[in-house]
Amino acid sequence: MQLPAENRVLSPRTGYTRAHWETAADTLLAAVEPYATEDRALYHLPGNRTSWSGSLSDGLEGYARTLLLAAFRRDETALERYADGLAAGVTGVWPSIEDRSQPLVEAASIALALRLTRPLLWDRLDEPVRQRAAAWLADALTAEPWPCNWELFPVTVGGFLQEIGYEVDESRKAVDRGLSRIDDWYVGDGWYTDGDGRKFDYYNGWAMHLYPVLHAWLADDPRLLDLYGGRLERHLADYARLFGGDGAPMHQGRSLTYRFATTAPLWLGALTGRTPLPPGETRRLASGALKYFLERGAVDDRGLLSLGWHGPNEAVLQGYSGPASPYWASKGFLGLLLPPDHEVWTAVEEPGPVEREDAVTSITPAYWLLQSTSSDGLVRLHNHGSEDVRYDPYYTRLAYSTVTEPSSSYDNSVIVGGDPSRTEIVPLGAGEGWVASRHTAASGARVVSLVVAEGAVEVRAHLVVGAAAGTPVRVTGWSAEEGPRAELVSLHGLLDGVGEVGDGPTLFVALARLTGELDPRPLAELVSVEVDGDHGVSVQWTGGKRTGFRFTESVGRSADSSWSVKPR
Repeated sequence: MQLPAENRVLSPRTGYTRAHWETAADTLLAAVEPYATEDRALYHLPGNRTSWSGSLSDGLEGYARTLLLAAFRRDETALERYADGLAAGVTGVWPSIEDRSQPLVEAASIALALRLTRPLLWDRLDEPVRQRAAAWLADALTAEPWPCNWELFPVTVGGFLQEIGYEVDESRKAVDRGLSRIDDWYVGDGWYTDGDGRKFDYYNGWAMHLYPVLHAWLADDPRLLDLYGGRLERHLADYARLFGGDGAPMHQGRSLTYRFATTAPLWLGALTGRTPLPPGETRRLASGALKYFLERGAVDDRGLLSLGWHGPNEAVLQGYSGPASPYWASKGFLGLLLPPDHEVWTAVEEPGPVEREDAVTSITPAYWLLQSTSSDGLVRLHNHGSEDVRYDPYYTRLAYSTVTEPSSSYDNSVIVGGDPSRTEIVPLGAGEGWVASRHTAASGARVVSLVVAEGAVEVRAHLVVGAAAGTPVRVTGWSAEEGPRAELVSLHGLLDGVGEVGDGPTLFVALARLTGELDPRPLAELVSVEVDGDHGVSVQWTGGKRTGFRFTESVGRSADSSWSVKPR
């Protein structure tokens, strides 16, 4: 991709300006055009993979997701091509919108694009085409979504149909129903779980916040904007900490092939005025993420986004990932709706959180502990509250970072009796510099886990309950095959990360570190740990801070479910 020269005066951190975003958008749009069908209703992108939904649905996905990019770019020439495709698509080319079907997802992108560009596209269509298009979209109002962020797709379609006066009552019901549903999943402090349970990931930003806030903004509804915009603003205070100094988003959760769609909530906050971030920091984080992927092969030699993370990578894909799936990255271009003279484009870049200071930050709704170090720009996420067993290992590891990905050798795990699984995660508490949880292994053993963090150093303690004496236990740390230095030092109950269960609940303790520093101080010089015979752990940091914890069992309850961790 041929980008403009970097501007290190306006953007001292990334060199990227609005011109870089515009060029990236234009290049991506031009690259997909040769793969459109003659009637432009479908975009069949190359590749040997077909999603669960089939090739026809994949072609619709290609149309819808790249239309969204054209809408954010407000490219009238491109929008004319998509208008032709719309006219053809709604004459029977596109698959119908049915319960829990992929076209429901794509209908939301089409509706949002039409709403954002109404004078440029919708209002220029012939009336018969508008009627057919509205009728096709209207099936989304009553189609049953999956009980997760999909509830917002009828909201997005309903908002557009309300605006154009089509099936207004049904549209209003769809909007109210979907917004009511996600309110059930709001857990506070700006965080949603993606459906029932404890599923925390980037869907918070590119779905759970994006669609209701955009709907409220486009509808000019102050009540809804106060509610959902307020949640977004609180979310961004945490969200900004999920980006590394090199621009990398945290490598956790599903649908990671959407890549710089992670920037959508940053732009959304600036667009709606609901952000705690200075304009220069917003652009620095967003441009950092775009640059991170463009410089690491996300776009191939044809100008297409590949299925993967940097370049192609099957490990980050799901069954619903088809050739056009990566183009939900289009959401990352939301910032182009802001005019060139908006302060988010004109302000000098400011450093992101990881560049300003070392910090250990607790995100209590998700029971995540974020550990960032300014010297190397690394961010680590200790996961003691998010779980979606369908997508292991991107939810079930104990820790993630902006510079590593889950490995096939089960990094950041406690392996009891050869079983690496981690299910039924129960948060047990969080505080300054620590977080704890309990989980179940497939063997039936329970593991109570605690991490205490300072700087780049981690104290990891695990109490194994309910396993037979002599059961082998292996504790793993970070996997860093290249780049950052990964360390794991066995302290209690372990030798080279391996131990075995004794008679009764058995405690295992280790030190871990992931660092980009070339010559870090030895771990033993930075922290000391004492373990007593009553499952107590005391941590003494070199700087003078001392903390203590005890693994305890509730009186009158069975040992298999009642163990917890208490600070002392």
